[in-house]
Amino acid sequence: MHPPVDTVFMRRALALAESAIGLTEPNPRVGCVIVNDQGEVIGSGHTQQAGGPHAEVMALRDAAARGADVRGATAYVTLEPCSHHGRTPPCCDALIAAGLKRVAAAVQDPNPQVAGQGLSRLACAGIEVSCGLLAEESRELNIGFFSRMQRGRPFVRMKIAASLDGRTALSDGRSQWITQEAARRDGHLFRKRAGAILTGIGTVREDDPRLDVRLVETPRQPLRVIIDSRLEISPSARILQPPGDVLVYSAGPLRAGIEVVALPGPGAKVDLGAALADLGRRGINELHVEAGHRLNGSLLREGLVDELLIYMAPMLIGPGRELAALPPLPGLDQASRWQWLDMTPVGPDLRLRARPL
Repeated sequence: MHPPVDTVFMRRALALAESAIGLTEPNPRVGCVIVNDQGEVIGSGHTQQAGGPHAEVMALRDAAARGADVRGATAYVTLEPCSHHGRTPPCCDALIAAGLKRVAAAVQDPNPQVAGQGLSRLACAGIEVSCGLLAEESRELNIGFFSRMQRGRPFVRMKIAASLDGRTALSDGRSQWITQEAARRDGHLFRKRAGAILTGIGTVREDDPRLDVRLVETPRQPLRVIIDSRLEISPSARILQPPGDVLVYSAGPLRAGIEVVALPGPGAKVDLGAALADLGRRGINELHVEAGHRLNGSLLREGLVDELLIYMAPMLIGPGRELAALPPLPGLDQASRWQWLDMTPVGPDLRLRARPL
């Protein structure tokens, strides 16, 4: 049982970790708060960009800048301190050298190179360790990192803007705008979370989207990914223009000038599962999908969607494009089942989030 004060300081560390969204990929978002034996925060920080210092080192530097003595202090960190040499030295070594008395971690690191070894090394050095406080909140904040470490692929979030009758566009494809500005800005916050944004060639041809993050501030642009089986993308498509990098998955011959990966699957289509595995190898933690009904249907049929992010507008469209092109079912007992995560008003629209049961 953790004392209430531990929860207070771990929530502060989680808030720091949340402020690192859009910065740390492919590393997890981690926050650290160092507290002395009088209960005073003497150092805090969050993980920086890849190759930069981790949360624990930032907190130790902050304490040093304040002239604070961290010997005998407690560090609250939202993920187990790393124990391996990557782009930076092990954080557990920095905490040991600093002379801390105690380290409280929210959750064990799912990276096989760590996976309990960081806490073990701290304990062997005589530091009191604990793990599990606000574990679910920390895991949720880094759900993509956990997915990549444990499944070898990113966490896939599918964003859809729809009317009350489940239409995403008119029959001729016009869809601007079903939702209002507040919902569109909220959608860009989810784009910011992602390491990559995925769409299909149909959406590129019909909407000519940029698929960048521009309605909210971000320290970096996600990778933009296009599923284009026959490599039909026009060189003038806006998605190929800066800012940000672009990757195309195709089932056909490669083209010079853009990065194209050939992943042929059945029916001369792109092997979507192989594409997700490739994105995992590239360090993509969260994949944000903004595509048309055909690609949406393919991803859903193959069980590759981890979360639905639906912005529902209070309007009725009638005949038009559906959410996803799904095959007919023999009975309702064959329907895929989902559970609601939250339902949140965003301006005049409603944001719905659901995950498969």
